[in-house]
Amino acid sequence: MSKKHRYDDEELEILQAEEAGALKSVDDSEQRIEAHQRAANETFKKDQRLNIRISSRDLKNLKARALEEGIPYQTLAASLLHKYVSGQLVENR
Repeated sequence: MSKKHRYDDEELEILQAEEAGALKSVDDSEQRIEAHQRAANETFKKDQRLNIRISSRDLKNLKARALEEGIPYQTLAASLLHKYVSGQLVENR
């Protein structure tokens, strides 16, 4: 894999548990997977369009950050908006 992935503490803990053989499968894994997939689809369903005007400087910086993350800039913008309106993104003062 050429792109470096930065794992957070929780992801590292999961990877270490998997490597140590400490994770066990659950009986209803298929149903849980389907439920999570439905929830993800509903959460990330894009059924509305938003057109905004931003400065060329902000757009250039947005595209640069998206490139660093390895995702399209529209996806990054939508993710930031989602995080902000859901209270997951707060201003750092």
